[in-house]
Amino acid sequence: MAKDVFITEDFLLQTEAARRLYHEYAEGLPIIDYHCHLPPDQIARDHRFANLTQVWLAGDHYKWRAMRTNGVDERYCTGDASDYEKFCKWAETMPRCLRNPLYHWTHLELKRYFGISDRLLSPATAQSIWDECNAKLAQPEFSCRGLIRQSNVALICTTDDPVDTLEHHQAIARDKSFDIPVLPAWRPDKATAIADVAEFNAYVDKLAAAADVEINTFDALLTALRKRHAYFHDNGCRVSDHGLETIRAEDFTEKEVSATFAKARAGKPVSPAEAYAFELAMLYHFGIMDHEKGWTQQFHIGALRNNNSRMFARAGRDIGFDSIGDFEVARPLSRLLDRLDRTNQLARTILYNLNPRDNALMATMIGNFQDGSIPGKIQYGSAWWFLDQKDGMEAQIEALSQMSLLSRFVGMLTDSRSFLSYTRHEYFRRILCNVLGNDMTAGLIPDDYELVGGMVRDICYYNAADYFGFEVKKKL
Repeated sequence: MAKDVFITEDFLLQTEAARRLYHEYAEGLPIIDYHCHLPPDQIARDHRFANLTQVWLAGDHYKWRAMRTNGVDERYCTGDASDYEKFCKWAETMPRCLRNPLYHWTHLELKRYFGISDRLLSPATAQSIWDECNAKLAQPEFSCRGLIRQSNVALICTTDDPVDTLEHHQAIARDKSFDIPVLPAWRPDKATAIADVAEFNAYVDKLAAAADVEINTFDALLTALRKRHAYFHDNGCRVSDHGLETIRAEDFTEKEVSATFAKARAGKPVSPAEAYAFELAMLYHFGIMDHEKGWTQQFHIGALRNNNSRMFARAGRDIGFDSIGDFEVARPLSRLLDRLDRTNQLARTILYNLNPRDNALMATMIGNFQDGSIPGKIQYGSAWWFLDQKDGMEAQIEALSQMSLLSRFVGMLTDSRSFLSYTRHEYFRRILCNVLGNDMTAGLIPDDYELVGGMVRDICYYNAADYFGFEVKKKL
């Protein structure tokens, strides 16, 4: 048997305690992926990937950023180069990724899915890895559903717009040959984006058609959204998600927001202050809807998107030209949560920050709105996007541990479009076990495997199983 050259069974596990925690308590647990961007149509038709580039590089802005930084032309990222040419450019980039999490993720995926651990990806190994992986992808167990099964996934929540038909989720639910729930998640960002009046009106027209509601007033907009919200609930949705630069400080009245909506529907421009107040009003109303239905709302805060206008015009959004923003977070976030809590209508909530400067902010903010109704009602979410690497995960774990209760954390998610990204859960679990194992070894927490191992199990699976109300196994 070939020797592992990098990703060994004890990868990232620096102490005997860490190794025992991972292998005995975390490694075999299923995955509840409560936030991802997997395309449900591919799961519905059990899509098969023709080659490694299609499953690995298509849509992966993490890899594209690294390739561009390595001097790779856009033709090999989002352009018209062949799949093999794109893969070769990624292989050229890989040796330059040392200390970047992509180096870890790439080799974890090669080992876990394709059994390749005896060599590192480079130009010298590109052809052999390409051939071996493509041969595996031709096998039945490497279809979309096969990869999900291989990953020991118990449940998936995709990311879906209120106007989506959910036809693919319905097809999956009807298919008795696939017993892993794939549920929609409500992502209504476009319904709040009134600053671009033309784009907003085009979206409202789509919403009107989807809801079969004429939308000429703000009340009619809320009626249509409530109708779609109920439709999502009937199709299994139990979580919402909002991608935000920040939650704005502008307050609002219903009269002012109604006037702003009427102005936009008449094709007139709205001011930045009006747009910010409208967004805040929509977040408030979405929060009320989520509370009524018993959902969990998620706020992803802090991305500065589409920085490169030339590349945005050329290739569009979500292709790797986003970065960390430095917005005010604490005061406006507190005001929104308090406005909902004031009338006891604050749903279960998960807060994610992209700027690491805000770790302690988020870890302390969640304590302001815990009400004792359920454990960890307000969550500090897992390290996200630019922070879902070793240092970022450790920092999130540290802030949550010191300022709240790590033991009540609902754990990791993939937040990815790739069917190979479930190794992110393994990566997180190894890092978590290493942190706790090091503490046990140093005498900072008790040398008690049932106590600490039980917390590991909870964070990796059981807390999420209890928190969201999904129909998954509560005992394994």
